[in-house]
Amino acid sequence: MSLSVLIWLPLAISVVASALPARVTPKLTGVLSFATLGVAIDFLIRFHASTAGLQFYGVHNWISALGIHYAVGATGLNIVLALLTAVLFTIAMVWSSMREIDRPKQYFFWFGLAESAVLGAFFAQDLILFVAFFDLMLIPFYFLVGMWGSGDRVHAAVKLVIYTAVGSFLMLAGAIATGVLAASHYGTHISFLYSTLRSLPLPAGSQDWIFLCFTIAFLVKMPLTPLHGWLAEAYKSMPIPAVAVFSGVLSKVAAFGFLAIVLPIFPQASRQLQMLMLIIGVVAVLWATVMAFTTHDGRLVIAYSSVAQLGFIVLGIFSLKPAGAQGALLQMVNHGVVTAALFFVLAAVAARAGGSESLDDMGGIAFRAPVLATMFLIVILANLAMPGSANFVGEFMILLGLFTAKLPLAIIASLGTIGAAYYGLRIFIGAMHNRAGAKVGGQGGGRDLTWRDAIAIVPLAAIIVFLAFYPQFGLRRSQASANAAIAAAHAQRSTATAVVQQSSATGAARRTGVATTGPTGQSAPRFVSAESTTTESSR
Repeated sequence: MSLSVLIWLPLAISVVASALPARVTPKLTGVLSFATLGVAIDFLIRFHASTAGLQFYGVHNWISALGIHYAVGATGLNIVLALLTAVLFTIAMVWSSMREIDRPKQYFFWFGLAESAVLGAFFAQDLILFVAFFDLMLIPFYFLVGMWGSGDRVHAAVKLVIYTAVGSFLMLAGAIATGVLAASHYGTHISFLYSTLRSLPLPAGSQDWIFLCFTIAFLVKMPLTPLHGWLAEAYKSMPIPAVAVFSGVLSKVAAFGFLAIVLPIFPQASRQLQMLMLIIGVVAVLWATVMAFTTHDGRLVIAYSSVAQLGFIVLGIFSLKPAGAQGALLQMVNHGVVTAALFFVLAAVAARAGGSESLDDMGGIAFRAPVLATMFLIVILANLAMPGSANFVGEFMILLGLFTAKLPLAIIASLGTIGAAYYGLRIFIGAMHNRAGAKVGGQGGGRDLTWRDAIAIVPLAAIIVFLAFYPQFGLRRSQASANAAIAAAHAQRSTATAVVQQSSATGAARRTGVATTGPTGQSAPRFVSAESTTTESSR
């Protein structure tokens, strides 16, 4: 079975469901979404965890004249994230199917398109294909916010698009420059395949500015300080299923891009600008922690908590240590499950507080809804990385890598773990205990967890408990690929030397009339510029 089946199945389901009567679309989409989940599980079972290279690889010429390919493949970096995507989108669509949704055909179509775009971005093995999927992810959420959001939803949707469009434009420019400059620098045919670009490292100056283009795009999408300007309004306006998958999955595409694209293709820039990225990560952790302290809006507490966790993920990646990278990957999965669960719990709690998401209107719900309070406690303890949870393992490995790389920054970042305990317990106690809010106990206020809420919350809580007992589920599958990504970030010198030697051999062979080929049977690079030759000689 091709990975393309997994990538395009959600869109196909949504198109078919949208062609049927509106009363049928929600239930049919909710049921058929399990087909995508089943296919994702099948690929995970057949994935060989000990292999760092590509599996289920498929490549086809897309635009031959421009060297653009439709290339997809699975690695330890993306296989578990793909399963996370299928899980969260399935839960979001089932949760939505249990409620009255205005214009359900369009609603579920945009969800299906979003899931296909996310899966495509994870599995893409061509830089332009990745950019295409990365940009495609934005379109559904523009409509989901603008049409089904709340509050000033149109302004929030426009702000989201402006921020992410600017970042996407910079990434597109950087992607095109990478392929063109690599081909020009080494005299090869233009190609945007990851494997080709990794073997043709650019000069340091070119790597630096292209690295910054990708970094801006990824930091906007995550988002991290100082490129978070769209966060509060968009998260407040999104419908609960949309904000759950956006925070749980879409932000991980950006973090994944650092590991799968930036470190291997721009290794010298990754080392050169490591301190900048670590400072951004530390600032994001501390800023988000302070913001979570001060806001009384439950949704924004979760949003800022998410930013803090993403800051830790960036710290793990740019520690440039295997332990940090593995911890970051594990934390991507942990954070995706936990933050989605928190948003669904918030929706259930708000329904018992007169529809308000303000902590001031909550309180005293635990006595009326003990099962809901238990689910909330499981999720919040995982969010604050309580020892024994998978989040604790992820943060421990991130800080282990960071302590090895930059001790002072690791000490400062550790303050974020203390802050998480405060704002995590603050939202739980404020919602579940303390004096009952004025709106608690009214219509729906006395109900415990209903099956319509449980359909989302209970499976996510079960996954949290499972990962707490067996974090190796993610670690074992990602270890080889994470180690390879970190090794690639430290390997430019040997790679560039090999390219120079190959080019020298090609020149000598031409003078003697002997033909040479590269390791894949293709012609070796035709020339090496003076800049790269000088760089290697100086080493």
